Amino acid sequence: MKSLTLAIAFIGATATASAFAQTTTAPTQNSAPAMQVAANPTPTTSNATGSWVAPYGQPTQGKTRAQVYQELVHAEQDGQLAYLNSTLYAH
Repeated sequence: MKSLTLAIAFIGATATASAFAQTTTAPTQNSAPAMQVAANPTPTTSNATGSWVAPYGQPTQGKTRAQVYQELVHAEQDGQLAYLNSTLYAH
């Protein structure tokens, strides 16, 4: 029974693995034009720490815990959290 299950799993894995393989043949003239993807720029020294870089290419500044806490307190005081809780998270 285990060998049958293992054989079915192996056949299924090999059948689905080829669906994600890339082809190396050149497109014909009748096919749609291929999409071109922009290459990522090389990381600069300011991004060497591994921080997230926004799509427009400028690294984001990190916040301290105190800054995040102050934003949370401010959002509670001016009603932003109450509004979000009543509209967005009211499911």
